[in-house]
Amino acid sequence: MRRAVALIGLFGIVGAGLSLSVLPTTKTEAAPNGQRTFLIPASDGYGVADCISSKSECGKIVADAWCEAQGYARANSFGLASREDFTGSLSKARTAPAAAPEQPLVITCGG
Repeated sequence: MRRAVALIGLFGIVGAGLSLSVLPTTKTEAAPNGQRTFLIPASDGYGVADCISSKSECGKIVADAWCEAQGYARANSFGLASREDFTGSLSKARTAPAAAPEQPLVITCGG
């Protein structure tokens, strides 16, 4: 009985070793090499809107950190999004004016 248990254990160990040897050995990439633009709500709760919208040095630091968190090397550009960049930007004739939504931020990452 002990030999049977030992033999089953041995086959299990050999089988596990063989299964590890046939795993693919491909490299993984963090992000594609191209550029990607992200739209971020200005009221995201972190208070980064002032830095990014003013295009100051703290905006560059925040934008670079955002891009690194998304798997890119750096931020190519950042700032307030133009009206054409986000959905619902077409103006329509309205009978009663509605409150204008807060303009989102845009960060373009690359590298």
